[in-house]
Amino acid sequence: MGDLLLVRHGETEWSASGQHTSFTDLPLTQRGEEQAKSLAPLLARRTYALALTSPLARAVRTAELAGLTGTAVEPNLHEWNYGAYEGITTVEIHRTRPHWDLWLHGVPPGGEARPGESPAEVGERADRVLARVDAALQNSTGDVILVAHGHFLRVLTARRLGLSPAEGRLFQLATGTVGRLSTEHGHPVIAEWNTRP
Repeated sequence: MGDLLLVRHGETEWSASGQHTSFTDLPLTQRGEEQAKSLAPLLARRTYALALTSPLARAVRTAELAGLTGTAVEPNLHEWNYGAYEGITTVEIHRTRPHWDLWLHGVPPGGEARPGESPAEVGERADRVLARVDAALQNSTGDVILVAHGHFLRVLTARRLGLSPAEGRLFQLATGTVGRLSTEHGHPVIAEWNTRP
């Protein structure tokens, strides 16, 4: 059975500033493009049974620059829907809600177009992605690669390891990096994290 590789997209203006970015489809910065290109040699060494990206341009562009071909868009790989907190930093949120924690409280709705998500709702999406991953891994000797977003991939990692969605808080994931989830004695493990070439 292959491994599950997680690629966080390269830097955007808002990831650099700490602004919550879900549906705002920002392009990669020049640094973000360089981060994505730098992943190509690392990713080229592996064989993929399945390569999926978030539908957002920053993830699709990262996959392209990293040299991934034959990728498919998976809507469930979308970043956490931040609702009313879209474009706002945690520091700004703490001015009015000093004890707010994304991992425990989720976000308030931001209107019909941005209803927001709870940690449990993001976890449900992650579980759907993992079901697709498992099917691909069971039917191939290759790896599966997911190109997506920081908070979503952290929740997915927690779910892969049998933890609650909120435990995603334990797995900080930098832009333009790769995480590798594998198995040891039949149990899921983190084999690499925040890897750069």
